[in-house]
Amino acid sequence: MNRNLRIVPLLAGCPAFALALAASAQRLPVQDIKLPPGFEIGVFADDVPDARALARGKGEVVFVGTRSDRVFALPYSGSKARRVVTIASGLRSPNGVAIRDGSLYVAEVSRILRFDDIEAKLDSPPKPLVLTDRFPRESHHGWKFIRFGPDGRLYVPVGAPCNICEPDPARYALISRIRPDGSDYEVFARGVRNSVGFDWDPRTKELWFTDNGRDWLGDDLPSDELNHAPAPGMHFGYPYCHQGDAPDPEFGRKRPCSEFSPPAVKLGAHVAALGARFYTGTQFPPEYRNNLFIAEHGSWNRSRKVGYRIVRVVLEGGRAVKHEVFAEGWLQGESAWGRPVDLEVMPDGSLLVSDDYAGAIYRIAYRGR
Repeated sequence: MNRNLRIVPLLAGCPAFALALAASAQRLPVQDIKLPPGFEIGVFADDVPDARALARGKGEVVFVGTRSDRVFALPYSGSKARRVVTIASGLRSPNGVAIRDGSLYVAEVSRILRFDDIEAKLDSPPKPLVLTDRFPRESHHGWKFIRFGPDGRLYVPVGAPCNICEPDPARYALISRIRPDGSDYEVFARGVRNSVGFDWDPRTKELWFTDNGRDWLGDDLPSDELNHAPAPGMHFGYPYCHQGDAPDPEFGRKRPCSEFSPPAVKLGAHVAALGARFYTGTQFPPEYRNNLFIAEHGSWNRSRKVGYRIVRVVLEGGRAVKHEVFAEGWLQGESAWGRPVDLEVMPDGSLLVSDDYAGAIYRIAYRGR
């Protein structure tokens, strides 16, 4: 038996399972989550330690990356995961996961791995192929979100190796892309301090991404950003300019804000905007179609906590026309019991939300007004 394999069965119809569900409800008070009328939230899986990035396979399985050392697979039926399988362990912050042509791509700090034919081999995962190990090894902002773009390339961000510094622009503070075999590396966008979530508008095929603002300029500066990159070669300001209009105290004199692309939306200081996903399902009401949902992980160094929620951005004609809270309640006063990280649209139109703090994945569904 593979020593990396760990299976946690979720056995319906037995007293132990009923007790486990009761314990889960007590530990994860999803009844405290506020949603628009007609929406409901439940627990998809509650034993997924450090659950971060999500990727849905072709079959009924969801893959989950972590910032610890493991990658999980969650076979599911309906609205619940049936079990939790450890696909790999002993990795270095394998945060990013993506699926293409039956293979699972996993991003560590400095490497991209590929597990072939993974859905047929959940109980005996293959040894991964190392596609590339060219990425920097620094752990500061070293964890990665990855996703395949409409052009068939794998997009891989590389964060700044610091809070604020002027790093090598060919190596850090950027979004890169490579071919599925790991070749043909190129930089797509620069001046990106730390993006841990992005997606492409299904109508225009243009990239939208979140970016975390620098720390230690007070409670209200600078804002995290939602950025729009319709073409390669754009620069979004780091480390010279933050939020489009705030020169950095140390580096701002070198280059003015007017040289850079401003954010499409200022999301708020310290909200820690991470996962971003366009809603392409049909279960939600029509006004939610092609909206961008963003998971705000929540502040860690602000005098009063902010974030810990999911926001909704409505886009029209390449512009954001509405930005509002969609789901909140993981933060109660100054105490947080969960921290949203990433989102995934399911085949039935429901929306999954990962939570690395509670080690859980939630499912948001629409049941009508």
